[in-house]
Amino acid sequence: MVVAVALIDPDGRVLMARRPEGKPMAGLWEFPGGKIDDGETPEAALIRELQEELGIDTWESCLAPLTFASHGYDDFHLLMPLYACRKWEGIVTPREGQTLRWVTPREMPDLPMPAADVPLVAHLRDWL
Repeated sequence: MVVAVALIDPDGRVLMARRPEGKPMAGLWEFPGGKIDDGETPEAALIRELQEELGIDTWESCLAPLTFASHGYDDFHLLMPLYACRKWEGIVTPREGQTLRWVTPREMPDLPMPAADVPLVAHLRDWL
């Protein structure tokens, strides 16, 4: 199980991260987030991942559950809740070799994404 977030800036754009070379699904754009460790809540995992990956701090009260993805890949099944977040502290900085880009939900279908992320785009677009 992994967790992801739609970080939304004041202009309604969403932060997308491009997976770096050498990682599975390299070159694909995804919502920031990551694996949930044993004994960790999805919210705690997301707060930790945002600090590790992007150098920003947020709080559980700023994470709004939005939707989720359930997708079967060839070698595993992924269950991924997607949260929305509009409030954080710090400057978004790529810390793990990823490329970052702020995009509108209408631009998202033009980005190559992992199969599990694709259905989340329509839901996010309708919500925003």
